[in-house]
Amino acid sequence: MTLFNGLLDLSWWQLVLITLALTHVTIAAVTIFLHRAQAHRALDLHPVVSHFFRLWLWLTTGMVTAEWVAIHRRHHARCETPEDPHSPQVLGLRKVLWEGAELYQKAATDKALIERYSHGTPDDWLERNVYGRLRWQGPAVMLITDFVLFGAAGVAIWAVQMVWIPFWAAGVINGIGHYWGYRNFESPDAAANISPWGILIGGEELHNNHHAFPSSARLSNRWWEFDIGWLYIRTLEILRLAKVRRVAPRPHLAEGKTMVDLDTLKAVITNRMHVAARYARDVIRPVSRKELCGEDAACRRVYRQARRLLVRDESHLDETSRQRLARLLEKSPTLATVVEYRKKLQDVWERTTASQEALLQSLQDWCRQAEASGIRSLAEFAHTLRSYTLQTR
Repeated sequence: MTLFNGLLDLSWWQLVLITLALTHVTIAAVTIFLHRAQAHRALDLHPVVSHFFRLWLWLTTGMVTAEWVAIHRRHHARCETPEDPHSPQVLGLRKVLWEGAELYQKAATDKALIERYSHGTPDDWLERNVYGRLRWQGPAVMLITDFVLFGAAGVAIWAVQMVWIPFWAAGVINGIGHYWGYRNFESPDAAANISPWGILIGGEELHNNHHAFPSSARLSNRWWEFDIGWLYIRTLEILRLAKVRRVAPRPHLAEGKTMVDLDTLKAVITNRMHVAARYARDVIRPVSRKELCGEDAACRRVYRQARRLLVRDESHLDETSRQRLARLLEKSPTLATVVEYRKKLQDVWERTTASQEALLQSLQDWCRQAEASGIRSLAEFAHTLRSYTLQTR
């Protein structure tokens, strides 16, 4: 053993594996502890697990729980607006991708923001006197530890540890995750799923799913999506080191149910993201394909471009896109009808001040009118909507 090689004297490939393992623990700490447990209260963690994550984050990032949570909650509260601390839709992708850590540090200086949005975060002796007060000392301890264990290569390992979260979390998730990818749900923002397999960034790759259901401990939604963070949470739950409080709802259909009652209304409102996604898939997609293309396979590209306009809420389209949408709807009264019915259905769950009786009447009227519209896919969707229920029979 020499000072150059460190106490462990590992080969180069062992050092690479160690680096990946150490950075992955940091990712797990961010997604499980900071994000899902602290910011969104989607699960409770055993004190031993919580304290390990707090210690590890102090050593590898120097971040303060209250600040991270407050900034993230502010992001959800003011998403894609000038008050969003890190929106690429406002600030530009390049700035958020490469200066995400700087944007975080700037937001952390806003004491009013931190005080308003950090409720419920740790406020014990360790937080006040160590993690929150001695910020740079944690990474310094990590540097010394890496050097002692891995020698000169430990300095490089430490450097990778220090840039891992600023790049992948502050840059990639906050940047690319609000700029590019696929969307399962029309959440009221630009959040997208970067990849259906959330491994490298602990499941945070499924960012559109998260913005559709912020308080869900599980970020995967489709059967083919994988959230490694959820795998870790379930493992902790089996070991009685965690308790899941909330996951994204899934629609239940009662066979033979035809009456639109309060149970139907509550199920539709609870599963509104799924309802909107199903409407796009089962109504807008087939109607737009038929109206725009017919049997012409050569116009598929035009159809795909038009579909993006048709499934987005008009309030989230820029002026050029609105004009293109208006021209599309002028050409096809049928398309205009299904888009109008979508707006009326959304109104059922957006009228928060209306009474249950008024909302129920609106949903009953909507189903009745949709079934009488003469548009087959719309009528079939309305018939299916009648079978929604909250009861898991």
